[in-house]
Amino acid sequence: MNRRTVLVLAVIAAVLLIFAAGSIRQAPWSGPAARAVTERGALSDAEKANVEIFEKVSPSVVQVVTQTAANPLSEEQEGGAASGTGIVWDNDGHVVTNNHVVQNASQVAIRFASGEAVRAEIVGTAPNYDLAVLRIRSARNLPPPLALGSSADLKVGQFAYAIGNPFGLDQSMSSGIISALKRRLPTSSGREISNVIQTDTAINPGNSGGPLLDSAGRLIGVTTAILSPSGSNAGIGFAIPVDIVNRVVPELIRNGRVPTPGIGIVTANEAVATRIGAEGLIVVRTTPGSPAERAGIRGVDMSTGELGDVITAVDGKPVHRLSDLADQLEQIGVGKKVRLSVNREGSARDVEVAIVDIGRTQ
Repeated sequence: MNRRTVLVLAVIAAVLLIFAAGSIRQAPWSGPAARAVTERGALSDAEKANVEIFEKVSPSVVQVVTQTAANPLSEEQEGGAASGTGIVWDNDGHVVTNNHVVQNASQVAIRFASGEAVRAEIVGTAPNYDLAVLRIRSARNLPPPLALGSSADLKVGQFAYAIGNPFGLDQSMSSGIISALKRRLPTSSGREISNVIQTDTAINPGNSGGPLLDSAGRLIGVTTAILSPSGSNAGIGFAIPVDIVNRVVPELIRNGRVPTPGIGIVTANEAVATRIGAEGLIVVRTTPGSPAERAGIRGVDMSTGELGDVITAVDGKPVHRLSDLADQLEQIGVGKKVRLSVNREGSARDVEVAIVDIGRTQ
């Protein structure tokens, strides 16, 4: 081997060593170091407000799990239809939720945000408002009650927040706006809740009985239902106004029930009144011994089919359907009297009728 060949081989060997060294440096098991984290700026005012609401309110939002005789408490149920949400109402251990969450329940359990689980008892239910009150049997550190707002001065477009347990996923927060006010929502008892809040804040199965909050973190409603073809959030959720909640809950705590103001009449469907051109609420019949019967209110003559009285106003406020009458009677209250404006055979007259608790006789 001559000197030139030796030199060429030496050069080739050197090049191979360089490539080999480069390959070693780029081996995947000794890759580049993790990238440096870019420091973010401060949270926006809106983000700070959201965080503050959640941190302040979430400890007072609980999960409600029910047991029926046929279906014992289980983890499977907690993630399904037997799971709802509740709100710590006061320092005495009362929790507010929906009536449909605890309906037919033989036992109820409460789980706090801390993970502590305790038994609870049903103090009272109000199916007409889809509200129920529970009492916690024992808890080591009871979270503070939620601050109450008012639903009387709410505006369409203002922010709204919900915290609950959708599909059993506890401590979930969603936000949106108030989409509409003064909606009417049928209940399982056959009546309607008036002045219901509509919101596009995400509400799903498991949120029932949880809080709807304003931007100050105050309770403005109790979530109760959604309108959805699929059964999941479709941007139309409903909440019972806090002004109704604040009137009903103390009654449930004191008496276990809420009076149902009435005068003892059975009325025709509003569609019937529209079809025959009657302006007002058609009285079909009065209940025997009721205030309406004693006041001389007349129903339909069943032998001839002739109309009796058509109620057109309550204390001067027009009525078009039974819920209008019910709203006025609830505002006036049991034990008081109301002035009904009625149309009888084309003549207008006023009748004074006493308001009683018709729930006692149902």
